[in-house]
Amino acid sequence: MIKIDEKAPEFCLPNQDDVEICSRDLKGKWIILYFYPRDNTPGCTTEACEFTEATSDFSDLDAIILGVSADSTKKHRNFIEKKDLDITLLSDEDTTMMQKYGVWQMKKNYGKEYMGIVRTTFIINPNGVVKAVFEKVRVKDHVAKVKEELKRLQS
Repeated sequence: MIKIDEKAPEFCLPNQDDVEICSRDLKGKWIILYFYPRDNTPGCTTEACEFTEATSDFSDLDAIILGVSADSTKKHRNFIEKKDLDITLLSDEDTTMMQKYGVWQMKKNYGKEYMGIVRTTFIINPNGVVKAVFEKVRVKDHVAKVKEELKRLQS
């Protein structure tokens, strides 16, 4: 897992509209980069809706919100339309980016082990350095905690 004060790994991934979004094009902005398991599941829906509700707050703090999962761009489009989301979702179907960030890990559920996405949020500063890491995120109150941490980092 990437640690605080490490350079954030570079990435280029398609968003929900099949437009490539690259970290190099986001230099100079704060990035809220959150990894989540799957579109249209209860926790992921709550998280995406809460980030959408807070979009203008993050925008006022000069931050862009990017959600990343292994879902296809088509699934992302459906998720955004169904839940009326106003955030950018990136598709990492081959998990390359997730592996670079260390969020693609062995998980256990009902006694079965499998590789999956550990719900994690990174705050990356305008110079591309990770300034906060929220591991094994619990969705309740998460967006508020991210917003408070971003304000603290900027002060």
